[in-house]
Amino acid sequence: MKRVLVMLCAVVLVLNANAQSGCLNSQDANGDGLIGVDDLMDLLSHWGDTDFDFDGVYDSVDLCTDEEACNYVLKPTEPCEYLDALGVCGGGCPLDLDGDGVCDEVFGDCEGLESFTFDGYAYDLVAIGDQCWFAENLRTEHYANGDAIPGELSNGEWANANETHLGAQAVYNNDASNLPDYGRLYNWYAVDDSRGLCPTGWHVPTDGEWMTLEMELGMSESDANSGGWRGTDQGTQMKSSPSDDPSWDGTNTSGFSGLAGGYRYINGVSYHGGNYGYYWSSSLSSYCAGCSWYRRLGVYSSVDRQNGFSYYMGSGMSVRCLKDSD
Repeated sequence: MKRVLVMLCAVVLVLNANAQSGCLNSQDANGDGLIGVDDLMDLLSHWGDTDFDFDGVYDSVDLCTDEEACNYVLKPTEPCEYLDALGVCGGGCPLDLDGDGVCDEVFGDCEGLESFTFDGYAYDLVAIGDQCWFAENLRTEHYANGDAIPGELSNGEWANANETHLGAQAVYNNDASNLPDYGRLYNWYAVDDSRGLCPTGWHVPTDGEWMTLEMELGMSESDANSGGWRGTDQGTQMKSSPSDDPSWDGTNTSGFSGLAGGYRYINGVSYHGGNYGYYWSSSLSSYCAGCSWYRRLGVYSSVDRQNGFSYYMGSGMSVRCLKDSD
C-alpha cells in the first residue's frame, strides 16, 4: 500500500504542477502512524488540488489562501478568507500601493495622517480617492520659504495687484473673528508665487486635479470638462453639513468640509460671502489671456467651474492644499 501511495503521489506531482509540496513526507494524512486506506482516500480527495499561495497547505482546506484561489478556483459556498495587501489573513485591505504598510483604502495618499502642521497650525486632512486634501481652508501668512505674504495692503494696493502682480492675503471683511472658521483669502498672484503658497510637498491644485476630485465623487468626465454649474450632487457632498462645526447645508459625505468663505473683490473694498465659497486652482485657462480657473460652491447641489478673467486675478479667494503625488 505504501508503494501505491508513493506512486500516486508522484503522478499527482507530475500532472499537477501546483499540487501540495512535500507529498512523500505527508502520506500519513490522519497522523495515526500507519499508511492505510484512510490516507489513500485523503490523497485521492486532493487530486487536482492547488496551492496558489505556496504556503504548503492545500487551497481546499487552507484557512487563508490568496484571493484568486478563494474566489475563483475554490468557489466556496461561503466566502473564504485570504491574505490582504498587508499580509493579514482576512484583514480586508485591498491596496498598499506604496508599500508603506498602511492600507490605501482606509487612508489613501494621506498615509494614516489625520493632520498636517504648517506655519504653526495643524490642518485636518481628508483622503478622497487617490488624493490627500487639506480639509480646511488655508490660513497661513507666509509662503513656504517663510517670507511674509502682504496682508496690510491699502485698498488701492490691493486693487493694483494686476499691475504689480503682488501676492496678497486678507481675512473676510477684515474681521479677525472669521479666521478660525474660514481661513484667509488670497489673490491669484499669491497662488502663482514661486515661493509656494502651500507647504513643501503640497501644492494648490490644478484645474485637472479639481476634476479628478469631482469625478471621484461621481461627476461624469464630460460634465467635469464643461463650465458653469456641472454635475449632480458633488457640491452637496463637498459642503459641510448642518451637524458640522462650522456648518453649512451640505452632507459632507466626501469629508472635504467646504464652507461659504466668501470672496474679496478686486477693488479691495467690498466682500461677497453669504452662500458661496470660492476656491482657486493654479491653472491658467486658454479661453482668454491671463485667465485662471476656479471653483465655486454655493446655493446649488453642483459645482461651478469658472474662468477668473485677468481682471479678477487680483481678487481674494479661499485655497485648499493638495498633497504632491509620489
